[in-house]
Amino acid sequence: MKKKIENILLGVEGGNEEGAEFLPLITDGDPNFVYSVGEDESLPLLPLRNVVLFPDVVLPVSLGRKRSLNAVKSAYKNNDYLVAFTQKDARVDSPTMTDLFEVGCLAQVMKIIELPDGSTTALLQGKHRVKLTNFMEERSFYKGTVVAHPETKDETMTHREFTALLESVKDVCLKIVKGSSSIPNGLAFAIKNIEGSVPLVNFVAANFNIPVDDRQRLLELTKINERAYSLLFLLNDELQLIQVKQTIQSRTQEAIDKQQKEYYLQQQIKAIQDEMGDNSSRDIEKIKEKAKGRKWSNEVKEIFESELAKLERTPTTSHDYGVQLNYVETIVNLPWGIYTKDSHSIKKAKAVLDRDHFGMEQVKDRILEHLAVMKLKGDMKSPIICLYGPPGVGKTSLGKSIAEALNRKYVRVSLGGLHDEAEIRGHRRTYIGAMPGRIIQGLQRADSSNPVFILDEIDKVFNDVKGDPESALLEVLDPEQNAAFHDNFLDIDYDLSRVMFIATANNINSISKPLLDRMELIDVNGYITEEKIQIALRHLIPNALEKHGMTAEQVSFPEKTVEKIITSYTRESGVRELDKQITKVLRKIAYKMAMKSEYNVVVSEADLVEYLGVEKISHDEYQGNDYAGVVTGLAWTAVGGEILYVESALSKSKAPKLTMTGSLGDVMKESAVLALEYIHCHAEDWDIPENLFEEYSVHVHVPEGAVPKDGPSAGITMTTSLVSAFTKRKVRKNLAMTGEITLRGKVLPVGGIREKILAAKRAGITDIILCQENKKDIDEIKPDYLEGLTFHYVNKISEVIDFALLDEKVE
Repeated sequence: MKKKIENILLGVEGGNEEGAEFLPLITDGDPNFVYSVGEDESLPLLPLRNVVLFPDVVLPVSLGRKRSLNAVKSAYKNNDYLVAFTQKDARVDSPTMTDLFEVGCLAQVMKIIELPDGSTTALLQGKHRVKLTNFMEERSFYKGTVVAHPETKDETMTHREFTALLESVKDVCLKIVKGSSSIPNGLAFAIKNIEGSVPLVNFVAANFNIPVDDRQRLLELTKINERAYSLLFLLNDELQLIQVKQTIQSRTQEAIDKQQKEYYLQQQIKAIQDEMGDNSSRDIEKIKEKAKGRKWSNEVKEIFESELAKLERTPTTSHDYGVQLNYVETIVNLPWGIYTKDSHSIKKAKAVLDRDHFGMEQVKDRILEHLAVMKLKGDMKSPIICLYGPPGVGKTSLGKSIAEALNRKYVRVSLGGLHDEAEIRGHRRTYIGAMPGRIIQGLQRADSSNPVFILDEIDKVFNDVKGDPESALLEVLDPEQNAAFHDNFLDIDYDLSRVMFIATANNINSISKPLLDRMELIDVNGYITEEKIQIALRHLIPNALEKHGMTAEQVSFPEKTVEKIITSYTRESGVRELDKQITKVLRKIAYKMAMKSEYNVVVSEADLVEYLGVEKISHDEYQGNDYAGVVTGLAWTAVGGEILYVESALSKSKAPKLTMTGSLGDVMKESAVLALEYIHCHAEDWDIPENLFEEYSVHVHVPEGAVPKDGPSAGITMTTSLVSAFTKRKVRKNLAMTGEITLRGKVLPVGGIREKILAAKRAGITDIILCQENKKDIDEIKPDYLEGLTFHYVNKISEVIDFALLDEKVE
């Protein structure tokens, strides 16, 4: 060897635990080194992962296992040798003798380096090939006994031939260094300056990109000329791979436009695909196979074949290829002409609807009517239904039941927060990332052209600069137009006339009039207490018991307990909060069951305090008629009905005025002004002196001032309250009222009657005054729910006063 280059750091190479971190260094081979370890003497053994140690090579090894670190430290401390053997499987953490290759290397620990990151690296110098004869697992590290396994030279090969072989190895190595950008140039300097056959072969075998198994095979070859030949074959394979890469890069370079540098990677991929073969034909074959079973018209078939031919001509590296492939797959995946057979069994449909939903008679009747017409006619355009009502009443879940009743597929799309028109109509294919709209995507998922399609939260669609999704829905929901629905991405008319669209909304006031005009509106009212009890007993409790792994024999809820949960722990029109409270009770009981604590199988009202805490909801109670000017009204809220007190008082004033308090909205304030004006005009009818209007200020207050209140339904309540305040006449006991008034004294109908009746029964009211036109709302309610209530229908405010106020006056 001409020069010592043991101190030249040739580069960095990533390694695993007990693997090389740096390119190995070469040392002067010592021809006089004699292996003198006794056959029965054991040495520390270091298992190596993903790396092979050769004689005459210095190898930095990262020590990740505690036993490996102990073995290296023991050899270094005692100035002793250790033996290094490569693992057959690098994933094994605790190897045995069978997990190690038989041939390894005797090594000397030159240095142990503690790195800043806490890891430890040892510099090992390979000394001699050895064979493993015995493997021992000590407490701190592995040990092994070995025998020498020296290299030999084939005497049949002449010196000239052997020299030529080594020169060939050098030449190939230099070509690899020159052609590869990942190998440092310093390696070429080292190769040129190495003398001696064994150091050269071992250095090259340790340095170049050779798989671990091949490196181990080289180490195991005893004859150095055979090792050199095998190494030359491996190097030639590596050189050919580098030359192929250079060819690909050369072809790529020719196709690159200097002004389009970003196109460089795409061209490299194209060249690689040219070498390996293009797989795009597989995608096309799959599409053709799927297209064989599609029932589409001649127009659709022509468009599909034309677009498929265009796809075949498009290079896979082009950005148009992905869009074109997506478009063709969209066409072939749509259920053209595929329809599920509708079930025309009215009895089955009624049974399914009654099983899944209690109440909702109007909705059920509408579905059954549609089925009846379909049964008579054979087929018809599907209706567009909009279910609107408060949250938690089962609007969305009703769609699943309708789909089961009709034997159709079920698709749901949430429109809440939608503000991009392209979400409905799709994007044009000229845009990057173009895709069809949600309607077409839903049909793909359903794989049917006549599913039940739920458009959830249609009232929460809003417009912005990206377009008007609500207007895009006009075509979808118009029975006269949706037979030829046009999606911008698909760009082919699609028939939606047999899709049954069901929209859901909480508030139809936010939906545009043209869109409302295309839908049949069905009001899904909130449930009264009796209905909630039945829903809980029939649906909520059985489902909750099943989810919690319980049975009705382990836990049961009496009607009184369910009613207590409804009235004292929930405040809603639907049953969503009721379901949560029932689930909470079952969780508490499940905990007791798991802890083997005692609990009441029949959940009583008293148990609710333990499970749910103190009562959270306190509903208003009727407070009597001891004061003049206090009248009970009925109000509708988003979470059900409530009773409402209207209080009026007179106070002497030099500048009479009307004062209104209690967070009243504009409409409610107008009702108070209207009531006072009407009373002033008809003061003689109730013997009210004129001086009261000239000398007294009027104050109207509605309690719970922090809660905003609005609406015209308190009109007759305010009028009655003011007349009582002016005349000091008592109000009839246990009476409540609701209705709007006009300046002529006419009483107008109001809404929310079901919820208001519930509030009246809860407060102990027995008599209710309503407008005559509200009688139809009462007739729709089951008689069972009206027990204990007497209704008084009126047309004029004078009828209200005559019944509501007694002749008896307050002292």
